[in-house]
Amino acid sequence: MISTPLDALMAQAQARPRSAAFVFHEEAWTYERILRESETVARGMAARGVRPGDRVVLHMVNRPEFVIAYYACFHLGAIAAPLGPALKFAELAPLLQRLRPALYIGETQTYDNVAAADEVILRRDKRFIVGATPADDDGLPWESLFDGASNDRPPASCAVDEAAVLISTSGTTGEPKFVVHTPTTLGASVDQLITNWEIAGDDVVTMPLPLAHMGGLISLLCYVQLGAVFVLLESFDADEVLDTIERHQCTWHLGFPAQYAALLDRQRAQPRSLERLRCCLTVGDACPVELQEQVTSEFGAALYNVWAATEAVGNLSFGLRPGCVTRIGQNTQIRLVDEHGEDVADGKVGELLLHGANLFAGYWNDRQATAESMRGGWYHTGDLMQRGANGELLFVGRKKDIIIRGGTNISPVEVEQALVVSHPAVEEAAVVGYRTPCSVNASWVSSNLQMERERRSFQTSSANSRRGSRRTRFPSVSSCSTNCRAMRSARSIGRRCR
Repeated sequence: MISTPLDALMAQAQARPRSAAFVFHEEAWTYERILRESETVARGMAARGVRPGDRVVLHMVNRPEFVIAYYACFHLGAIAAPLGPALKFAELAPLLQRLRPALYIGETQTYDNVAAADEVILRRDKRFIVGATPADDDGLPWESLFDGASNDRPPASCAVDEAAVLISTSGTTGEPKFVVHTPTTLGASVDQLITNWEIAGDDVVTMPLPLAHMGGLISLLCYVQLGAVFVLLESFDADEVLDTIERHQCTWHLGFPAQYAALLDRQRAQPRSLERLRCCLTVGDACPVELQEQVTSEFGAALYNVWAATEAVGNLSFGLRPGCVTRIGQNTQIRLVDEHGEDVADGKVGELLLHGANLFAGYWNDRQATAESMRGGWYHTGDLMQRGANGELLFVGRKKDIIIRGGTNISPVEVEQALVVSHPAVEEAAVVGYRTPCSVNASWVSSNLQMERERRSFQTSSANSRRGSRRTRFPSVSSCSTNCRAMRSARSIGRRCR
């Protein structure tokens, strides 16, 4: 029987209530405390009208309140809708309009990008801010969710097959989709991850992955179910991660290729003691063989590649050699099919299809996208792979035009639209990915400007900083229209691993 995330927390709180679940800013948070505070917040949310099925937006960097808020939603049966802390108002406003949240939980450093939201979409008395004070004239303090909550147990949690979280992910259409996971699919994902990623209850883990993304959320749920202590970091900083591994004698680490490149650079500049580290996994993008070999040599722990998607986590295990290699996991059903849906022979390239209880429940309010990705109970990943010996799968390429930077999906269409509306001189724009030496995908932008003078003076710093582009090239005006149309019709992002 699959254990839901709430079941796992309650089991730990009963078995070892005073044991540390995680450490944040050198303060230990016990299972008992997480359970108690999440129950209280769930009651406070219910007292303010939140009911099962209502959306609750969670908008913070990694911090204990984020963890508490997730479990409060699980208690209540509300749907947790985490939004990335780096998103700006222009990106958040349409997401809030689609979600129509019953409650918003944020923090002072992220709320500035939400404050201007229309009260019709998000009432001001439904906005709760970590770090706010009663004197603030916009939003209510997080602590007020604890005030006035009844002593009754929270309302019953949602059914195990109802939506529990909505994870935003970019798509090729330009409009982000909300991936639906239920208590059952989350629990099954955790079971698969524990089995196929070989993490144990006695591991100590660094945790810089954003809780707003699937990688951070599923890692949290996995560590709680296992009883593995993790050190929660607000965000990724290479020096802080290395210091944490040394100070807490961490044994297991999960990150993105770009993060490992930064870790390698800082470790060489200032060596730390990493002898307890036994396993490093990289996910979210293609990791160069050279980087894998150098990290393995420098850290004394092998860096392996593993595949995961927001829609499906844990189906595949990590590869045992450098390269874009993964392995078919235990209790995993896969197919590799051609463009006609027919299974390909061993050694031939085909699209990876997955089947299992851990697969997402669909895209929220998007039947067409769900039907395109889920056919006959099989999730069509859009990733092209080749089956090798001993259950190996070699990643070959992507069918979709998504740019990957630092493990985050970036829609070219979204960037193109932002460029067009950012300045009246921009008539057209096209964006593709290109690989930099450290395997960080940046974007190559072609824009058709009305005037050569404005082309030279126009700066796209806001778009670049938001999307993490390393550089922007502007070709001549005469070639821009042709380039834009050609680039959009024939994007090629290159090979990557997810």
